[in-house]
Amino acid sequence: MNILTRTEELILLSIWRLQDNAYCIPIHELIEKLTGEKILLGSIYMPLDRLVKRGMLNSFLSESTPERGGRHKRIYSLTNKGKESLNRINELNSQVWEGIPKFSLDEK
Repeated sequence: MNILTRTEELILLSIWRLQDNAYCIPIHELIEKLTGEKILLGSIYMPLDRLVKRGMLNSFLSESTPERGGRHKRIYSLTNKGKESLNRINELNSQVWEGIPKFSLDEK
């Protein structure tokens, strides 16, 4: 079974939320916002490349913009395989947590 890492899951979910604005900076910012954790921008690049190679993401270069000094953005979008992987990990998480009673941090 090819299970997504938590980072891969967060990246795929961020890309799905961002839609046409899914490039590295907004992906990074959204993950930081959702997790409340500071993460290195560089820690996003390797999983993005891996997800493209595994066929879960497509990417393309946008038109250059004057705001970015004529540079392009690499925009990402989910493939059907990426969507299927998110559905599988969601189902797996539900199955793993099913039947586990709620607990308190005060419990020993």
